[in-house]
Amino acid sequence: MNHTITLIPGDGIGPEVTAAVVSIIEAAGVAITWERHRAGVVALERHGSPLPEELIASVRKNKVALKGPVTTPVGEGFTSVNVGLRKALDLYANLRPVANLPHVRSRFEHVDLVIVRENTEDLYSGLEHEVVPGVVESLKIITERASTRIAHFAFDYAKRKGRKRVTAIHKANIMKLSDGLFIRCARNVAAMHPDLAYDEQIVDAACMNLVMKPEKLDVLLLPNLYGDIVSDLCAGLVGGLGTVGAANLGETVGMFEAVHGSAPDIAGKNIANPTALLRSGLLMLDHIGESAAARRIEAALFRVLATPERTTRDLGGKASTTEFAHAIVLALS
Repeated sequence: MNHTITLIPGDGIGPEVTAAVVSIIEAAGVAITWERHRAGVVALERHGSPLPEELIASVRKNKVALKGPVTTPVGEGFTSVNVGLRKALDLYANLRPVANLPHVRSRFEHVDLVIVRENTEDLYSGLEHEVVPGVVESLKIITERASTRIAHFAFDYAKRKGRKRVTAIHKANIMKLSDGLFIRCARNVAAMHPDLAYDEQIVDAACMNLVMKPEKLDVLLLPNLYGDIVSDLCAGLVGGLGTVGAANLGETVGMFEAVHGSAPDIAGKNIANPTALLRSGLLMLDHIGESAAARRIEAALFRVLATPERTTRDLGGKASTTEFAHAIVLALS
């Protein structure tokens, strides 16, 4: 079967890691027609918008996108392309499996957990204004609809994947109305799944538990801001942002992206690690029914990781981005 997929290389190191991942997926024999679209700084320069309508239309049509990292200016400039895509396409669930990679050194072993993050509201609604000079107000939006929807996603995912427990993360001891609504919705959905264990943790305690005994946690259900912070913390448990993948999922559309930044300081040097985007690509292949190819690529990645000299510098090796990708392609055969 031939798949048509929107490809968003991004900027910074995005085009380099995207090219590496595309070469690996194509070498695995998956038939894909890529529709390439610009986003971020490059799109702003060429199209006058960091998020062109043509890109959004392509993803809506194809239902699947693979996206490299895109620069988000800090404190100024255009708003986040990532947030814009999630809102425009109603990609309400951010899914980030976090597990140790073989032969990648980290502070913890036996980490195998999943972050499920609500992706459309909370402080990321972007509703902020200056009340008077020197005073800024930012509104945190939590709704019953979005909270219930993401809770259903978390429990359905846990059941489908054979997980045992869902833990809702909150700060309802302080934000009794907003986070209180979030956990009430989680409890209501949990009651529909008596076969799955359910508990709750305050976000600060959850962060402490994650850096002490992460193996004790399974599926974490979080509102948007906590999910953003905790998912990056969890990436640090297994080797960093360069080693984990992510999916943004809606009712009909899936966008799969690297979770790290665009790293403009190393752009063009052919030294970036494509593993995060590759693992996102594996999630994409599972999503489109190409799981056999995904497992072949995963096994090839593990074989290359067992030979440190064939990995990129951040993993302790000396290989370039293209050399690392080529090693994985050779390991497929």
